[in-house]
Amino acid sequence: MEPNPAVMKQKCQQEIANSSTNSPVDRFRYKLFLHSGEAGIKGIGRMFKILDDDGNRKLSKEEFKKGITERRVNLTPAELEALFAEIDKDNTGSIEYEEFLKALRGPMNSCRLKLVEQAFNKLDKTGDGIVMGDDLEGVYNYQHHPKFVSGEWTGKQCKRAFLDSFDIKDHGDGMVTKEEFINYYHGVSISIDQDPYFDLMMRRAWGL
Repeated sequence: MEPNPAVMKQKCQQEIANSSTNSPVDRFRYKLFLHSGEAGIKGIGRMFKILDDDGNRKLSKEEFKKGITERRVNLTPAELEALFAEIDKDNTGSIEYEEFLKALRGPMNSCRLKLVEQAFNKLDKTGDGIVMGDDLEGVYNYQHHPKFVSGEWTGKQCKRAFLDSFDIKDHGDGMVTKEEFINYYHGVSISIDQDPYFDLMMRRAWGL
């Protein structure tokens, strides 16, 4: 039971139109989704590394503005200023990695987060904080995947594609960390207003 991408985009467009009720971070998050879809949200950690030109795990205002502009997310200079100011809550003049990630991941309340963590823990059979192909046995049924049915992919390839859908890197590595899994569902969460629907989606998807 996955959210309809068209519905998710429509919701983002509506939220952007409600400029009086949304913070600069909210508006950026919705615009990022419209620009890049769920990949944009789940790739937030990678985005920081791309913007961090000097590799010091901090973004200056100049790095931030230059990087966001180059990613072609449609923000005015005033919106960029407001966005930086909202993320830089301690007014240091720079944004640290955790500060960036916490702000841009988007709101997900404790009930939703608990469900996401339960799903990850169910996948992570070894308890090492990383999900790999072997962890999917008995949890992910690839036999109904169209490319498996057609004979184009093997079961192993289906599992790899499934894992790569959660990956925040440019190219999947066949492993999903808890951070990547949570990032993915932060992206899904922004499109779902009602907790009961999110709850139902997670329970159906993961048999919780």
